[in-house]
Amino acid sequence: MNTEKVLLYALVSFFYIVSPGPAVFLAIKNGVTTNMKFVVLSSLANILGLFLLSSISILGLGALLLGSAMLFTAMKIIGALYLIYLGIKQFLHSRSSFFFENKRSSMENRSYRACFIESFVLAATNPKPILFFVALFPQFIATDQPIASQFFILTATFMVISFSVLCCYGYIFRSAIGVLSEPSMLQWFHRITGGLFVFMGMSLLKLKNSQS
Repeated sequence: MNTEKVLLYALVSFFYIVSPGPAVFLAIKNGVTTNMKFVVLSSLANILGLFLLSSISILGLGALLLGSAMLFTAMKIIGALYLIYLGIKQFLHSRSSFFFENKRSSMENRSYRACFIESFVLAATNPKPILFFVALFPQFIATDQPIASQFFILTATFMVISFSVLCCYGYIFRSAIGVLSEPSMLQWFHRITGGLFVFMGMSLLKLKNSQS
């Protein structure tokens, strides 16, 4: 695989990743309400979920999911419901006027395991990356060269970019925590992000596969 192909793939992947989506808003939420350890762990869990979806795509199961209306619909509904669930959690947080004052204690009570699972499930139940991988991989993988090595190069590139972008989002919003120091501002932050999660969940239900 030549350098030009990898760079072009990296550029396309960057613009796909940097555009706001569920993983980005989760990174922002973790950056505002917890600390960078949670952001890094959440970002790591996200790219592991993406690795799972990428593996499914390269093994041909992605095409099967896209070709089977029943399988695709089941995965789409699971992903959408999980996004809506996260949105409702955000709305519940916004109802606590003293949330910011108790932020540190609630952060300490939240386990790293829960943070990891939340982000991994969010990534693994989102069928959009499968659409991306299935559409893009054939454009960059040469069939006359070893598939496995090309797969790992493309997947590693995507994972590194995704991890970096999510950590940057978390860090930027973590640095702006002073702006959100007022309980009313934090309430609105939770309401907006909660609404975005619910909106993305509803939008995911409208996602169609190749057989729809």
